Amino acid sequence: MLIGNDETMFDALERLFHAHVAADAPREAARAAFWLGFRLVATGATGRAGGWFARARRLIEETGAECAEQGYLLLPEAARALGAGDLSGAQETAARAAEIGVRCQDADLAAFARQMEGRALLRQGATEGGIALLDESMLAVANGEVSPLVTGLVYCSVIATCQQCYVVDRALEWTTALSAWCAAEPQVEAFTGPCLVHRSELLLLEGRWAEAVAEVTRARATLSEATDAQTLAAACYQQGELHRLRGELADAEQAYRAASALGLEPQPGLARLRLSQGQRRAAARAIGRMLATTTQPWRRPHLLLAAVEIFIAAGETGTARSASRELDSLAERFGTAVLPAMAAQARGALCLASDEPDDAVEPLRGALEVWRGMGACYAAARIRALLARACLALGDTEGAALEEQAAREVFEELGAACDLAALDAGETAAAPALVRDLSARELEVLRLLATGKTNRAIARALCVSPRTIDRHVSHIFVKIGVRSRAAATAFAYEHALV
Repeated sequence: MLIGNDETMFDALERLFHAHVAADAPREAARAAFWLGFRLVATGATGRAGGWFARARRLIEETGAECAEQGYLLLPEAARALGAGDLSGAQETAARAAEIGVRCQDADLAAFARQMEGRALLRQGATEGGIALLDESMLAVANGEVSPLVTGLVYCSVIATCQQCYVVDRALEWTTALSAWCAAEPQVEAFTGPCLVHRSELLLLEGRWAEAVAEVTRARATLSEATDAQTLAAACYQQGELHRLRGELADAEQAYRAASALGLEPQPGLARLRLSQGQRRAAARAIGRMLATTTQPWRRPHLLLAAVEIFIAAGETGTARSASRELDSLAERFGTAVLPAMAAQARGALCLASDEPDDAVEPLRGALEVWRGMGACYAAARIRALLARACLALGDTEGAALEEQAAREVFEELGAACDLAALDAGETAAAPALVRDLSARELEVLRLLATGKTNRAIARALCVSPRTIDRHVSHIFVKIGVRSRAAATAFAYEHALV
């Protein structure tokens, strides 16, 4: 199992199971059956897995006495409850398994069950208790108290959970430890692929994009669709994200489609790709569909942050405001350091879109402090680009220039092509889509409006009726997301249209 040779492993465990049954060793036979079922679930063979779990339960029930194998057989129940969204049921079942592991002095069982209990608590918003259990299980791993197989499983599970629940400091810490473990155990191929994907995700966050590309490329080369489809899909999605951020839009499209073909929903990356392509309505439809169908609270924050950006670009500020409010609520509920920064970033962007730049500065500064403290240079640079807009709208041209230059330096170093193009045009990352949505006549009207002309004067200049200009101005306001002539004028100057 450790070296990724599943077929040989299945054959060996089946023979081991039958040998233990023949030797009247039901507990040992049940454990072999458990590991068979455990790996079969990972490969998608849930029917065969259920059969082996049933055999293991029957053998343990016949013994009558408590044993560690009873705890192991609670783990699939806890996993099913987690998958079904029954978080309290998953927590209770995992806690029972951990207690059995402690009583039976089985360190593997105790560590594995504790991390499952911690995952359930985190997803319920019990951040402090959940992290404490994850730390406890990771301590057993770091101290070499558990087997190599459980070491790899706990590493991957804890890191994935920390990333999903925005406990980024722990994700960084444990990914570094997992990388060191994989380097020291090069034959452990079963965990090399997931480790590379995790490393790529965190390298992207840290702004080490060239290394992130190298790691995810290695991951795709080493993973197999037959046995690692889920991890391979994650690698494809991660590759799509890197291509999109670097402006390689056709390659990003291909990578997102590969992730989708492997069963992974390629959002919000694909919706953001559509926004980069100027397809703002397609982007809004895609992210709206994801929000409507994603019910687990812990899965929603990264969708909501993307939704605020996309809905603003689509001129749907009311919908963006609803998404921002929900993100605020989730940040308060889950209480990790990253979520309040995401919520503040969304609020700041929304204030800018609503022509309230004075209200945008404080939340953007707060978000910037968090991202910089974590070393997340790209996220920090995007916020500085927003701050440049806020400063410009408030008349602080020097401050705007300083913020823009700081953002530009990071974008140039990373190769963030779309963000650089936006800065070169005097736009934010979402602005190219807004400008391209204006027709040639609407651009002409906006330029004249920005010079201070009334609608009647614009009509005379263009030899059309005032009613036609009234209609054009209304359409312009909707498309660029403003509510006044002053805001439209600021938009025109900000985006070098005048």
